[in-house]
Amino acid sequence: MSRYIATRALRGATGLVREADEMLTKVIAEKGADTPVAFPNTAYYLPTVLGLTGMEVQTLGDLVPVVERAKSLLHPVPPSALWKPYLGDTLDAGVATLLAAETIEGVRFVRGTQPERWPGFEMGGGTEYPHLEDGHLNGPIDDIQLRSWGIQLVDGRMPGFAAIVGCAKSNEVAVQLVRELQQRSILIFLSGNVNGRSIIHQLQEEGVEMGYDTYIVPFGTDTISAIYALGFATRSALTFGGMKGGQPREILLYNKFRVFAFVLALGEVDDLKYAAAAGAISYGFPVIADTVIPEIHPTGVTRYEHVISMPFNEIEAKDDLERAKKMVQKAIEVRGVKIQVTEVPVPVPYGSAFEGEVVRKNDMRIEFGGKYSRAFEYLCMAGMDEVEDGKISLVGPGFEEVPETGHMDLAIVIRVAGRKMQQDFEPVLERQVHYFINGASGIQHIGQRDIAWIRISKNAAEKGFNLNHFGEILIARFHADFGAIVDKVEVTLYTEPDQIEEWLEKARAAYDFRNRRLADLTDEAVEEFYSCTLCQSFAPNHVCVVTPQRLGLCGAYNWLDCKASFRINPTGPNQPIVKGTCIDPVKGYWTGSTEFTRQASHGTVEDVTMYSIMENPMTACGCFECIVMLIPEANGVMVVSREDPSMTPAGMTFSTLAGMAGGGLQTPGVMGVGKYYLTSPKFISADGGFKRVVWMSSFLKESMAEEFKAVAEREGVPDLLDRIADETVCTEVDGLVEYMAEKEHPALAMEFMF
Repeated sequence: MSRYIATRALRGATGLVREADEMLTKVIAEKGADTPVAFPNTAYYLPTVLGLTGMEVQTLGDLVPVVERAKSLLHPVPPSALWKPYLGDTLDAGVATLLAAETIEGVRFVRGTQPERWPGFEMGGGTEYPHLEDGHLNGPIDDIQLRSWGIQLVDGRMPGFAAIVGCAKSNEVAVQLVRELQQRSILIFLSGNVNGRSIIHQLQEEGVEMGYDTYIVPFGTDTISAIYALGFATRSALTFGGMKGGQPREILLYNKFRVFAFVLALGEVDDLKYAAAAGAISYGFPVIADTVIPEIHPTGVTRYEHVISMPFNEIEAKDDLERAKKMVQKAIEVRGVKIQVTEVPVPVPYGSAFEGEVVRKNDMRIEFGGKYSRAFEYLCMAGMDEVEDGKISLVGPGFEEVPETGHMDLAIVIRVAGRKMQQDFEPVLERQVHYFINGASGIQHIGQRDIAWIRISKNAAEKGFNLNHFGEILIARFHADFGAIVDKVEVTLYTEPDQIEEWLEKARAAYDFRNRRLADLTDEAVEEFYSCTLCQSFAPNHVCVVTPQRLGLCGAYNWLDCKASFRINPTGPNQPIVKGTCIDPVKGYWTGSTEFTRQASHGTVEDVTMYSIMENPMTACGCFECIVMLIPEANGVMVVSREDPSMTPAGMTFSTLAGMAGGGLQTPGVMGVGKYYLTSPKFISADGGFKRVVWMSSFLKESMAEEFKAVAEREGVPDLLDRIADETVCTEVDGLVEYMAEKEHPALAMEFMF
């Protein structure tokens, strides 16, 4: 262990703990020890403090013992004449740094100076950043987004995250670094500066879109804001791993083996950055620096090397852009991140990180669908001799003659063939078109079927992107992702009006057939359910049992998806579960599902029902779309959407409730679900079904209004949706019960749930 690193880390930690102590003392004198402290829209109090110490910080006074704990972890700076193994002291200094940094950020929230305000990010002026509102940088990632990313974290689409601290050699190098990470679908956190200049400034100057949608999250321009990256890692362990506060060893090991993260330290490394790096290393996250610093080689804290020095100008390459590429490659190698990159022959960057990009009207070259034109996509299977693999045809003109910001009709018809292909798989594959096309930088795809809406940006068009590239993307991705069932792929793009009308009629007939086919697919009509253990990469003891009438809690996997997944990967996370003997058809007990759940949860879950929230409900990992929870006084349940940050009648927000529903825990009366399970006839059918819903987030009521109206008709209460309260009506139990009585909600006349 380098004495130089130990000296600087201990010095940096000591200085930061002193700053935290002085700042806390001053703000308590100003505002009082009872002043509330919190990061907005996040559970787990101040997460790093909670995870490492078990202290639940709610007020300024609660931070006093946190600072005392940080002081206790400080050791004397090593004297020049004495050598000893400094790793333990250095890691302690790293943890002290994290506690002090989160204390300081908590105090800054009290003072209103966090998240960092930066006029360059004002909405409506220059480049727009949808997630950076009111001229602020991001600050801590809210729980809504954490859970939204959950499924990508567990299924490998988002293989890890990179915390970039400092400033790159040039703007061009900064852009190249983030593009290399984006193309590998690695989440990017930005913080820090060198002599007042941050990589955030560099990316802004180059017009790089930052925000949740592009996987580039600017925390702040000082080093301390890097604490939010470690807080994200802590919350991953608490949210998905079922860890509890005050389990530092378990949380650190969880992050070492399950959260694949690393630090890129750009530019001069000062004492505080050494201290922060020690904190990252304690989580198992290696540090790769582009300057000359001492290296720390394997000692067991991280998977491989701890600190790597890659002086940027000494990297063997033809130019700086290639040096940036090699630096990213080295970081991935050191952390052991598993990357799956599909080579897609298009003239723009490609990767999952671009899926959320928004192409605004002023930046748009052409659009298909939306308000002024029609666009649809249709995938069908055909015989092996009817499909010419790799063929791309354009029937009609391209968009080259259409004026800028114009629009035109488009039909994307995909024909696939394969010996293991089945008609049931058509909608499963067709749904992937959205993700596949969205992976291209500068391309926006919204919707599916005959309500697709696609935009191509001016920048993408200038780089040579044309309609044929949609075919290139789809052929490459279907072969890469579904090669086990798809042997041939042919794509035809129609812009000729008569052909569009002809194919639209065929497509709508197929959509209707699929809808009726899925409606007839019931739990009773099949012999097997499917497991989904995908989330065990993050929640080791959780398992989903997916049935035709109960999709996965993440909302991304239904029974047909799992069936297709099993055919693609017979040893993968989706395995058939033979139902076996039906023990209780009302609550949904089968010998097969119970035995599988017991085995797959490593004995954590003894029994599980498919249709009850009150008796042995299914567990959840943390990436559920909604939480369903019993409200005893109302004799019903509330449904809270992941998008809803408001208070609920349970006296808790979604973020707090999620701690009761996630992590593989089985809690009667609380259950994480996919939102479309709410429309199923099997939704808590053992407890009374949809008529038990007494309160629901307005986001769900509005976004799924038509689906819920159909459910209400099915339940025999056509105006049921109007009788269900939401946060605009009440956020406390008394108001809810009063509203139910006024509206004569049917739950009041039903038998007691418990």
